[in-house]
Amino acid sequence: MPSFAAQQSLFRAYDIRGINTHFTDEFVQALGHRFAQLYGSQRSQFTKNSNAHAATDFTYSPDSTINVQEGTVAETIVVIGYDMRHGSESIARTLSTVLAQQGLCVIQLGLVTTPMMAFWAKQYQGHGIIVTASHSAKDVLGIKWLVNHKSPSSLEIQALYQQLISHTHYLSKNQVEQATLDSEPDSHYINISSNTELSRALLKELPAKQVADVYIAAIEQVFCQLTQDNQTAPTNNRKTASKLDLVVVIDCMHGATGNITQRLFDRFCQHVIVLNDTPDGSFPLGNPDPAEPNRLTALQQAVASHCADIGLAFDGDGDRLMIVDNNGKVVMPDHLLYLLARIAITERPDSLTSSLASEVLFDIKCAHHLPKLLADLGAMPVISKTGSSFMRQQVQHPDSQIVFAGELSGHFIFNDGRFIPYDDAIYAALRLLHWFAKSRNILDDKNALSDILQRLPAMVSTADHYLPVPQTARTDCSIMEQLTRVCTYLQQLASVTTHADSFDISDYRLDAANLPTALCASPVCTCSTIRPHIAVEQAKSLLPAGTRLSCVDGVRLDFAHGFGVLRQSNTSNSLTARFAGDSMDDLKDIQATFAALCRPFDAELATQIIAMPAE
Repeated sequence: MPSFAAQQSLFRAYDIRGINTHFTDEFVQALGHRFAQLYGSQRSQFTKNSNAHAATDFTYSPDSTINVQEGTVAETIVVIGYDMRHGSESIARTLSTVLAQQGLCVIQLGLVTTPMMAFWAKQYQGHGIIVTASHSAKDVLGIKWLVNHKSPSSLEIQALYQQLISHTHYLSKNQVEQATLDSEPDSHYINISSNTELSRALLKELPAKQVADVYIAAIEQVFCQLTQDNQTAPTNNRKTASKLDLVVVIDCMHGATGNITQRLFDRFCQHVIVLNDTPDGSFPLGNPDPAEPNRLTALQQAVASHCADIGLAFDGDGDRLMIVDNNGKVVMPDHLLYLLARIAITERPDSLTSSLASEVLFDIKCAHHLPKLLADLGAMPVISKTGSSFMRQQVQHPDSQIVFAGELSGHFIFNDGRFIPYDDAIYAALRLLHWFAKSRNILDDKNALSDILQRLPAMVSTADHYLPVPQTARTDCSIMEQLTRVCTYLQQLASVTTHADSFDISDYRLDAANLPTALCASPVCTCSTIRPHIAVEQAKSLLPAGTRLSCVDGVRLDFAHGFGVLRQSNTSNSLTARFAGDSMDDLKDIQATFAALCRPFDAELATQIIAMPAE
C-alpha cells in the first residue's frame, strides 16, 4: 500500500507539478479516483460562470460538440487533454479511464493548449483536466484542472492531497478493475468498472481537427464582431474581415501551440512565419519559457531578418505571451500589460461601457508607472498577489468589476464578454495584432510598434530574480515576516513628527489592532530587537514621505522614482525580487534601500540584492 509521501511536493500553489519519476502508475490511478470523487460530487446542471456582469456572457454553440446520450449513467462531463511532454499522454489516458470507470463522461481532446482545454470545458459543464507542466524543464510533469470553470485554490490543492493519503482504499495498477472509489454509502459517483462496454461508451474522443476547428471558429466570431463594431454599417457576412496587413514571426518553442499556430494566424494575418512549431517534449532549444534570459534570441533575429512588424512567443502550454518589437527588442511585460489593458478598455462592448467600473488587475511585481498609466485610461488599477490562479479567482468573483487582468510573467485575461475569461496567450496576441493593425489604418499611419512603445515612460529594471531563502534562528519568524513588520514599523515611525533622535514603539500609543503586522509575538526575534535602535531620521531616509508600502504579497515599496518588491515564491523555496527606477541611478538607490532593510536579518541577502543587474 503506497503512502505517496514522496508526492507531497507535487501539490503546489497553482497545480500538481514536479519531477516525472513521482508520477508512478499507482499515484496517477489513485489521483484519478480522487478526481472522480471531486467531479462526481458536482451537481449535474450545466453551470455558467457565476459573475453577475456581462463579462461572463460569452457563449459559443458549435454544431459539432459531442452530446451525452439521454439516459446514460453519466451526469458529469469532464474534458481531458495533454501537452507534448513525454509521459503526458499516458497520464491523461489513465485519468480518462479511471473517470469513465467511475461513471463520468470523459471528452478526450488530445494534444491541446491549456486555454483550449478551458474553452472546451466551457462548452460543457466547466470541468476539465490537462496534463501539462507548462514552461518547466523536460523532466517535469504536471496536471492543471478546472471545477465549474474555476481553478483550484492552494488550499483546495492541499485538500486533494490530504484526501489522497487519508483514503484507505489505495489502488495499485492491478486493482483498477475491482476497486470502488469510496466505501461511503452516500457517494456521489457510480462505479461501473465491471461493465466494460458502458465505461467505454463514456470515453469519447474528439478528432484533432474538430478540436481545433471549433476553437478557431469561436475566435473568428470574436474578430468578425470587432470588425462590425468598427464599421458604420453592420454586416452579417462572416468573411468581410480582411487579413491584417502585418508581418508576424511566432516562436512556439516546441510547445503545444505548435499544433494550431500556423493555421490560426494564417487565417487572420497576411504574412506569418512560425518557428519551432513541432511539439517536442525533449525541448531541443531549451525550456519552453519565453521569460528566461536570452530565450527569445532566435525570435529577435527572425524579426530582424524578415523585417517583421512584431514577434510573438508562447510558453509550453500556451497561457503566457511575450513579444518582440519591430527592432527586435524584447518588450517589457509591464508595457505589454498596459497595451492589452488599453485594448480591453477601448474595445469594450456597449453593454459593459456603463455597467462596469473598468478595474484592471495587475500583480505585485509590475512596475511603478503602471497604476498611473491605467488611471489615465479611466481604469481603476488594482494590485494583486502573484499567481495566475489567484488572478482568475478574482476575475471570476461574483462582485468582480475587472475588465482585464495581467501579470509580469505573461498571463493575460480579457474579461469583456467576447471570449472565455482565461489567460489564453494566442487570443491575447490576436487582440493585440487586431488593435495594432486597426490603429494604423484609422490614423493612416504606419507607425511601428517601437514608436508606440517609445511614448511610454522610460524605465530601467532588473529581471524577476530568484534568491535563496535565508536560514533564520529558531527564535525568529520568517525573513518575509520580519521584513514586513519592520517596514510597517518604519512607515509609522517616519510619519511621526518629533525632534527626538530615537523612538521606541512602546512610547507610541498605537492600537495593535490597527497595526497587527508591526508587533512580533517573540521579544527575542530579530525584528523585535532591532526596532528600539532605529532613529526617526533613519526611518525617514529609508522610507521617505510619500513612499507606499504594500504587503499583499511580500513587501512592495513604491517610491517617487521607482519601486521594489521582495516576496516568497509560491512554487519553490525561494524569494523573488524585482526592482525598477526611472533611471539607472534610481534603480541602484532602490536596490540599496532594500539591501539596507534586509541587512539586519541576513547580510548575504543584502549583497545579492545589490548585485542584481539591470536588464
